[in-house]
Amino acid sequence: MPDPSRLRLVVMGTTAFVLPSLEALLAAGHTVVAVYTQPSRPAGRGHRLRRTPVHEAAERLGLAVRTPRTLKDFEAQTGFAALHADLAVVGAYGLLLPKPVLAAPRLGCINLHASLLPRWRGAAPIERAILAGDRETGISVFQMEEGLDTGPVFAMRPLPISPSTTTAELHERLAAVAAEMLPGVVAGIADGSLPAVPQTIDGVVYAHKLAREEGRLDFAMSAVDVQRRLRALNPAPGTWCVARGERLTLLAAEVVPGSGMPGTVTSLPLTIACGTHALMVTLAQRAGRRAMPPDELQRGFPMPLGTRLG
Repeated sequence: MPDPSRLRLVVMGTTAFVLPSLEALLAAGHTVVAVYTQPSRPAGRGHRLRRTPVHEAAERLGLAVRTPRTLKDFEAQTGFAALHADLAVVGAYGLLLPKPVLAAPRLGCINLHASLLPRWRGAAPIERAILAGDRETGISVFQMEEGLDTGPVFAMRPLPISPSTTTAELHERLAAVAAEMLPGVVAGIADGSLPAVPQTIDGVVYAHKLAREEGRLDFAMSAVDVQRRLRALNPAPGTWCVARGERLTLLAAEVVPGSGMPGTVTSLPLTIACGTHALMVTLAQRAGRRAMPPDELQRGFPMPLGTRLG
């Protein structure tokens, strides 16, 4: 007789965020009948097709992989329903799940969302939390419905954000938290012991998708705000300014005391005055070059005191 605590699961994700959870579900004895991820896309200078991290990992694990461009057509929906899954687990997938897909698994679909809902519903919760200067974020596991991250929540776990935390670091830490939570949440859903609590209507904030132009730095802002932008938007879409007529990407920096005309180099190797305080750059990159510390950058691309970056 089948063990009712061992479920037939579909896992849906595109970035590496969902990978620790996929491994945790397999370790808990569940059967992953299919992994859904977005199709391969051109990448790099050669524009060669690159598979998603989830695709690569699923194949290493010997799991069936599906890469539909949409789930809105009849063929994709009937194929999903034919898996006869008990539950679908979704994390940073990037495709809309229409009503027939949401309703196909016996226990529905759950989402691993990188925020404390209802704050930061939407596409970029990690980056928006850092940009806003939030001191805390977390993981919410919720029952998916047709609204954008509006479903009732099974479990939440908070995680602090330090003044130096980057998106990459927070992404990795939150992925680990989700994997720790998930086996217990799935067990509670399976046996009916874990109720889903409706989200409050207070505190709803949307984490809109990042736009490329948000990466252009404005040194009239405070150094704290500029540094938050560096921490949040690297590596994508990237944070940059113009130096000596050339695009210069700033990758990491520290807030330091200082004053001067915003955008001006006030000390070497590369400290830039901001609207309030200053930014001491610790890692930068010229177009087509590797990232380097500012003293090395200055040897091949000198920016003396008084140089204006815009």
